[in-house]
Amino acid sequence: MNEHLQIVLEKRVNRTIGNLQNNKMDAYYVRTVAEVVPLIETLCAEGETVTVGGSETLKECGVIEHLKSGRYNYLDRYAPNADLYKVFREAFFCDTYLTGTNAVTEEGELYNVDGNGNRVSAMIFGPKSVIVVAGYNKIVPNLEAARKRVREVSAPANAVRLDTKTPCKIIGTCRDCHSDERMCCSYVTLGQQRIKGRIKVIIVGESLGF
Repeated sequence: MNEHLQIVLEKRVNRTIGNLQNNKMDAYYVRTVAEVVPLIETLCAEGETVTVGGSETLKECGVIEHLKSGRYNYLDRYAPNADLYKVFREAFFCDTYLTGTNAVTEEGELYNVDGNGNRVSAMIFGPKSVIVVAGYNKIVPNLEAARKRVREVSAPANAVRLDTKTPCKIIGTCRDCHSDERMCCSYVTLGQQRIKGRIKVIIVGESLGF
């Protein structure tokens, strides 16, 4: 990245991190995906029971492969013949839940939209610790921009990835559909937290996920 753009980016990241911390979330910045797993190793102790929400970002950062290394008791939603809903339920009792996010506002909020609701549910309650990994492309000014991002970027891209029978897959933007395969069912904003540091946000200085 151009050094001048890097300075502008990091100013934006610093504003976001400061407001996440004001909202009682721990927040970190790493410039590259190569720094993500080493940081997670310091936040997630060996032997912990861990699992993940569906996330392209975690895959791109090598987090999924790291969790499968044997260092942790990993509840693997991606394993062949995995009982997916059993993993979803067991997630509430794990030590650390790792996930991406649809958007991070500069005001220090996390905005997410779910179909089944398992991801947002675990972010809100259950696991002792939640680690959120987000590329800098997920940072938006405010909740209005977060909602727009989901409608115009996250939802259509995920519809293509999952090959859903939804209008956003065809036209590239949300139409508030009534499809049986609708993905946008639960809308959750995480603002100031009651338990300081339960949610930890890692912002990466690269474009990741949708």
